[in-house]
Amino acid sequence: MARDRDERGGSATARDRDEPGGSARARDRDGAAGGPAAVWSTLRHARRAGLRRALPALALVNQAEGFDCPGCAWPESTKRGRVEFCENGAKAVAHEATGAVIGGDFFAAHSLADLRVRSDQWLEAQGRIAEPLHRPAGSDRFEPIGWGAAFARAGEVLRGLGSPDRAIFYTSGRTSNEAAFLYQLFVRRFGTNNLPDCSNLCHESSGAGLGEMIGVGKGTVSLDDFERCDLILVMGQNPGTNHPRMLATLQECARRGCRIVSINPLRERGLVRFRHPQEVRGMLGRGTPLAERFVQVRVGGDVALLKGVMKELLALEDEHGGVLDRDFLERHTEGFETFRAALERVSLADCAEQSGVPRETLRELAEIYAGAERVIACWAMGLTQHRFGVENVQEVMNLLLLRGNVGKPGAGPCPVRGHSNVQGDRTMGIWERPKPAFLERLGAEFGFEPPTRPGTSSIEAMAAMHDGEAEVFVGLGGNFARATPDTPYAEAGLARCRLAVHVATKLNRTHVVAGEESILLPCLGRSERDAQAAGEQFVTVEDSMSAVHRSQGRLPPVAPALRSEPAIVAGLARATLGAQDAVPWEELVADYDRIRDRIERVVPGFESFNLRIRGDAGFVLPSGARKRAFETPSGRAGFVALPLPEITLSPGEYLMMTIRSHDQFNTTVYGDGDRHRGIEGDRRVVLLHADDMARDGIREGDRLELTSHVDGQVRRVEGFRAVAYDLPRGCAATYFPEANPLVPVTSFARRSLTPAYKSVPIRLTPQPD
Repeated sequence: MARDRDERGGSATARDRDEPGGSARARDRDGAAGGPAAVWSTLRHARRAGLRRALPALALVNQAEGFDCPGCAWPESTKRGRVEFCENGAKAVAHEATGAVIGGDFFAAHSLADLRVRSDQWLEAQGRIAEPLHRPAGSDRFEPIGWGAAFARAGEVLRGLGSPDRAIFYTSGRTSNEAAFLYQLFVRRFGTNNLPDCSNLCHESSGAGLGEMIGVGKGTVSLDDFERCDLILVMGQNPGTNHPRMLATLQECARRGCRIVSINPLRERGLVRFRHPQEVRGMLGRGTPLAERFVQVRVGGDVALLKGVMKELLALEDEHGGVLDRDFLERHTEGFETFRAALERVSLADCAEQSGVPRETLRELAEIYAGAERVIACWAMGLTQHRFGVENVQEVMNLLLLRGNVGKPGAGPCPVRGHSNVQGDRTMGIWERPKPAFLERLGAEFGFEPPTRPGTSSIEAMAAMHDGEAEVFVGLGGNFARATPDTPYAEAGLARCRLAVHVATKLNRTHVVAGEESILLPCLGRSERDAQAAGEQFVTVEDSMSAVHRSQGRLPPVAPALRSEPAIVAGLARATLGAQDAVPWEELVADYDRIRDRIERVVPGFESFNLRIRGDAGFVLPSGARKRAFETPSGRAGFVALPLPEITLSPGEYLMMTIRSHDQFNTTVYGDGDRHRGIEGDRRVVLLHADDMARDGIREGDRLELTSHVDGQVRRVEGFRAVAYDLPRGCAATYFPEANPLVPVTSFARRSLTPAYKSVPIRLTPQPD
């Protein structure tokens, strides 16, 4: 194992460098999510970050007078307890609240070449960025720079571009509503709609699919609906790792008799059993069983499964009647007969073959669904990140429409977001294809004509930078190089930029690969006090269920030079647009109520924003679909007739999906383990069915080269260890972002441009140890 000295003390192993580490080991995969193990993990991460800051921060997470957890977008209950965070949220907060800082001295000791070979985990662990930093063109080191000089340099380069469209303005989902609104205003006054965001990479397929069918690209349910439903379908989602606070809601549902069915290639521990850490029986007992049925669909087999279930549902209607909600279909939908005719042309045998689910199981699922009066369908990126991601979402909606499971209490679609304000950012106008009505209101409020030509999505931004059509990358948070597919392609494009500007709390891979010249602008974390001219400020966020509420940090900033995201955006805007720009950027930042006043006049649903947001519960944005007033051209929800996807694997190929471990948050990796899946020692693993391994002569722990073959191009990663796991034959699972180099930039959902991280054909080749 390679070693070198780490100037911060101690020795650096291969895990500190961006190279394979030790051998992976598979341990016990039984047991429950939560319980003492979750408590111990929380305390361990709080201790590493420093208890003096971490513990006070955790006491404020998701509290009415505290701050919103950056770890997910699951909503807060009106019945809040003293502890309102999960294990993974605690990790995110503890790592943000660390007292460790890095500034000029650190970067003087670490050249760019050194930082580029470090692992993501090592970069994250160094601490918070304490001051603005600048890496001039031709230099191999960042050095301190004043805020004024940093803004001036960024503004100078942006003004010097031949066209505003030669700049890319990326947004992470942790950005507040106030910062996002100012950011899109700045970008559009600059003259472009190049506003890609992390939603392009995850739930864009949900927005495209739902928007076409029910007129809104968001879910329609609330937490109250979970108290009334009698069936929950959890599809393509692993709540125990990606949305752990959802487990408490599922536990309440299971205890009152609601049925829960998991449809996913992997049988995830978080849906097997949950031990609530705040209950005595959760800490001492075996926990509460959650899902009663686990349907392990093949990777990419969701459309086939849903069609099979719907065919069986129509058969039940023909046999017994009373299965379909005829009144709802006649009064509130259109396209049913066309949909039905297309479905009848699909073979049930083909559905079973492509999904890997036996016909008798498809029938059983149809009977379970037909026997429920109120059904919620939850999903995440296991559905959206396919070439046919939009179709996956639309087949879920077709299923819900058949029995009127939308627009009534206890029922509806529930796409579960990962970032805490990714949905709010889109509401605020962070979108490369804004609706004309939004642009009209924005222009009227601020006295200008916003650009109307479409901007670039994340995939399109990658191509623009790679092909030299974009020269500047500005990132409001996030880790673009690691979040996007086709890692070498993404990094090469970022490196070609003349300038990269990053608003960030901590160092990550994008910061050390992007730009001939680069600027790091350190911002306050969610947990920290935000003091402006008018006093301490709060910001707002929107959760997965369209509820808007306040978030206010209480910890002292970890370094005096930090600025808030709204203040940084305003500084960039003034330096770029000039003193003559009519927007009162400084006044808006002095008091965030002024930003919210402007939002109220531009964004529908935010009437009396400043008044309503000061209530403990905030408010919920309106949605016509909740009342069956569908905002479609016809005023009806529309069925969509879709073909079975074409999924073709050559002999010896597997269909790979990427997944998150229990010890990471999106691109941020906290450790090498995955407790819920029993993986220890290394993240460079490939999960395979034991029978497939035996057939191909692969043994547990063998070192493998993985190659993807898509669109005539071959991509490869090395040093992945084989781990036998319970997943369907012919499928493979690897961790994101380590396997991202295998995902081609050309492989994405046809209508949403969401990268196909979940359907990558790969081959496996043994490598010597």
